[in-house]
Amino acid sequence: MIKLLASDIDGTIIDNDNQISPYNLEAIRKLNNKNVNFTLCTGKTYFMVKDFCKQMNAGYGIFGNGTQIINLKTGKEIIRNTLNQKDVIDCIDIANKNNLHIHIYIENKIVSQGSLKYMAYRNYKLYKENISFDVVDDLKQYININNPSILKLIISAEKDLGNIRKEILNSQNLAVMQIRKYNEYKDKIIDKEYEYLDIVPKCVNKYNSLKQLCDYLNIQKDEVMAIGDNMNDVVMIENAGIGVAIGGSYEEVIKKASYVTKNSAKDGGFAEAVYKFIEF
Repeated sequence: MIKLLASDIDGTIIDNDNQISPYNLEAIRKLNNKNVNFTLCTGKTYFMVKDFCKQMNAGYGIFGNGTQIINLKTGKEIIRNTLNQKDVIDCIDIANKNNLHIHIYIENKIVSQGSLKYMAYRNYKLYKENISFDVVDDLKQYININNPSILKLIISAEKDLGNIRKEILNSQNLAVMQIRKYNEYKDKIIDKEYEYLDIVPKCVNKYNSLKQLCDYLNIQKDEVMAIGDNMNDVVMIENAGIGVAIGGSYEEVIKKASYVTKNSAKDGGFAEAVYKFIEF
């Protein structure tokens, strides 16, 4: 019996055009009438998707790939993991040395160095009504003056960032996810191909945070269903009782899933998975 369903948002519930299939909406409505802890599990920060969480009536949320866990019914923050500022400064130095774009996520704001590009610009187009966006000339100076609580850092470019990822991992106590948005994975929101490094504290990922939430709710691994499509979903999908990849997911996600939906997010892949494994 599934007691907790954890789902990614972008590319899973919402399609690549930022739309929600009516099939997915109906499946969520039915979920919320069941004794299932519906949990949104996203790389976005809470304030970016706060309105969406209310619309979906989800019970819990894992945000920033695990930097925050929040009880959405009460608004209580259960867990928070923030980056060490020295680690962030060191990453900024590496990015600056290689002329790469950088931006950070704080409580209700994104701060970008130089301009809004890549993921920062995508988020601006999608969430400018939800959070603030600051563009600064010197991100290090901004951090030194404002001393913000930093949830995560993004480094972006239109080139392979594999060596940059290795350099950061060799010298920092961080977790670094490399995500490529090329070809069929092109970012349609800003009509751009690029890749980025998603940087959070070490041991922070969707699965570890999901495990913490399950311990908090006294739910066992085999009572958990996880659904996603992107690289940051792999670890929770391969470790859940039932791991589902949405049709059109990254190949690495599909390889780890116990079930792959025939439908994409656009055609109701989330709903397909819900109806296959949960009785109504």
